[in-house]
Amino acid sequence: MLKMKHLLAATALTAASALSASAETWDMPLAYAASNFHSENAAEFATCVKDKTGGAMEIVTHPSGSLFAGNDIKRAIQTGQAPIGERLISAHQNENPIFGIDSIPFLATSFGAHEQLWEVAGPKVAEILAQQNLVYLYSVPWPPQGLYFKKPVESVADMKGIKFRSYSTATARMAELTGMLPVQVEAAELSQALATGVAESFISSGATGYDRKVWEHLTHFYEVDAWLPRNIVFANKDAWDGLSVETQSAMRDCAATAKANGLQRSKDYTQFTLDGLKAGGMTVGPAGANLVAELKAIGETMTAEWLESAGDEGRAVVDAYKAKN
Repeated sequence: MLKMKHLLAATALTAASALSASAETWDMPLAYAASNFHSENAAEFATCVKDKTGGAMEIVTHPSGSLFAGNDIKRAIQTGQAPIGERLISAHQNENPIFGIDSIPFLATSFGAHEQLWEVAGPKVAEILAQQNLVYLYSVPWPPQGLYFKKPVESVADMKGIKFRSYSTATARMAELTGMLPVQVEAAELSQALATGVAESFISSGATGYDRKVWEHLTHFYEVDAWLPRNIVFANKDAWDGLSVETQSAMRDCAATAKANGLQRSKDYTQFTLDGLKAGGMTVGPAGANLVAELKAIGETMTAEWLESAGDEGRAVVDAYKAKN
């Protein structure tokens, strides 16, 4: 009996050693703080993958741009410097206009409308990513975007000369059309940029402002619901192709769960973060009718410019979305 126990223990140890030796570990760079709902969702995705593969696959998340800065993440995954990562896709509109379809002002301003837009646009985005050596796994929208300022703003004229943090082609163009001065600042650097005066304003969801405690530097958040940008999690295709069919299947299953959970998190986080901004001392509420009208006029200009740059391919996606409504 004692010999049998020793044999079983040795067998278990050998099996554990074999599993450890064959286990795959992937580092996953993230641009946002660990407490951000996107980062929390990615961490849960990683746990799901580990559980579903019996520990054969482990994903280690690196939030707050600690492994790669936000604007370097996509290139790092494409070139194999990291096997998987998450990126705000509209930040790469300069590569392909379709990447910025989620940031066309006032095209899709609610979660429901945005999901309808993504039903049409998502497969096209995945197709373009595949051409760039990337495998699309899942994506999650941010809450609707609003404007942050350090003073009351009632018209576009009030924005002139303000240093505006931009994170994409669309946000930089919005700054230009409103007379603000665009400054490229990644989310991980936002607090420092506001503290040092590098940036004085930005457009984002309540989530970014809440995560970064921007009430320490700013005073007003105007609900504009301009658009809902989207974060995408993708893998390096060469690394993906090196996985077993079983591991790929497990990751796809976990990706589907992360997509659904992330969407719900985003919805739940919307009001929570707006309440948090108020609790921090900020004035929070819808933008005035005059400001909204002026912003929508600017939005029409930006939409026309986007359609021109995206050509027939982009127009087909927008037309297909509008046909659903």
